[in-house]
Amino acid sequence: MAILNILHFPDPRLRNMAKPVAQVDDEIRGLLDDMLETMYQAPGIGLAATQVNIAKRLVVIDISEGNDQPLFLVNPEIVARDGVEEMEEGCLSVPGFFEKVTRADSVKVRALGRDGQPFELDAEGLLAVCIQHEIDYT
Repeated sequence: MAILNILHFPDPRLRNMAKPVAQVDDEIRGLLDDMLETMYQAPGIGLAATQVNIAKRLVVIDISEGNDQPLFLVNPEIVARDGVEEMEEGCLSVPGFFEKVTRADSVKVRALGRDGQPFELDAEGLLAVCIQHEIDYT
């Protein structure tokens, strides 16, 4: 695994449109593992591939205190939203800056996992906010 370089605002590459992943293969799994290691080292709780200059629809998240519950989202898509929540958010691409952001309190996301299998996940609170934040980059 490798630590990747996280792009910082106002780097224009942060606005690149991510492309869908056609197939989850060893290359994609390797990228997901590198992204996870990079996120943990930063430290953060979420990272999108665009933030490390990879134009693919990949997201890694781990909101656990022990960094032992990674969530891998390939081609994530929010299919349902409910409620409203305002939470102070930070971003690894804008270090040291936090701002209150209004988002849905709960979401249902559809994605492929690290194994390439499709799944749906209902998330609320911090996990829902983190998913929405990272999907903004995809």
